[in-house]
Amino acid sequence: MKRFEYEITKHPADEFTHLVYFCTNEGECDFDQLPSNQTEVLETILNERGALSWELVQVFFGKDGVVAFWKRAL
Repeated sequence: MKRFEYEITKHPADEFTHLVYFCTNEGECDFDQLPSNQTEVLETILNERGALSWELVQVFFGKDGVVAFWKRAL
C-alpha cells in the first residue's frame, strides 16, 4: 500500500495583486481580467513544489490569498 505525506502552504494575497477568481450561480468558475504575470506567479509555485515531488491536491482562492494542499509518496 502506498503511503503519502501531506503539506499545506499559504500564499498571501500580495503575491497575487490582480488575481480575480469567481464562480457563477450555475457553478462555472473562471479567471477574470487576469494579467499573464499573475498566472506566472501561480505557475512558479506549482513548478517549485512539483520539482520537490509534491503533487497539488487542492487549491483554495480567498480574499487573503491562496491555500494549497499537497501530497507526495513516502
